[in-house]
Amino acid sequence: MATEPADAGMADADDPAEIFHDEWLLVRHSGETPEIALHAAIYHLSRAKDGPKLCLTPEQLQALRRAATERFAEIVLRDLCHANAGTAEYRGICRSIVNFRRFQTFSGRQGIEAGAYTDVRAEAAAALRTFLRREVAETVATGRPSLISCSHRELVAFAAELGLSDDLAPFALLCPRP
Repeated sequence: MATEPADAGMADADDPAEIFHDEWLLVRHSGETPEIALHAAIYHLSRAKDGPKLCLTPEQLQALRRAATERFAEIVLRDLCHANAGTAEYRGICRSIVNFRRFQTFSGRQGIEAGAYTDVRAEAAAALRTFLRREVAETVATGRPSLISCSHRELVAFAAELGLSDDLAPFALLCPRP
């Protein structure tokens, strides 16, 4: 769940707290590009010619970074949720891998606290494990082709990045053949 800044809820559009909150919302709900939204928000709030030219506090910067982290978690987990398969929002495990690696890079650049990074990583590991188990059960039961969009090598590498020590050899048959 999103952690909105403490000063959320003001009604005055000229109020610096309301302006900040609007930018926070843009970062938090930024689609596929939370890091770009973060930098755009910081630029608009503090340096843009037509912006409010706020002097952002460390707490405000941290709130914006948390919003981007929460959005990254959503887009990584979205594509590891088996129930999303077949929906317009689902992109597949390959996209989750890309987004998790973008999140890793973002975390390093932004100095995201270790706990937040570890939490996202643990959630992604659990989601991947659940996805794979469900995928095996469904492909066996229905005979439909697998939803797994990455190679076995990519799957194993992703699992290792997430800290999974599970033996993924049984899932090799679900991965597309090169």
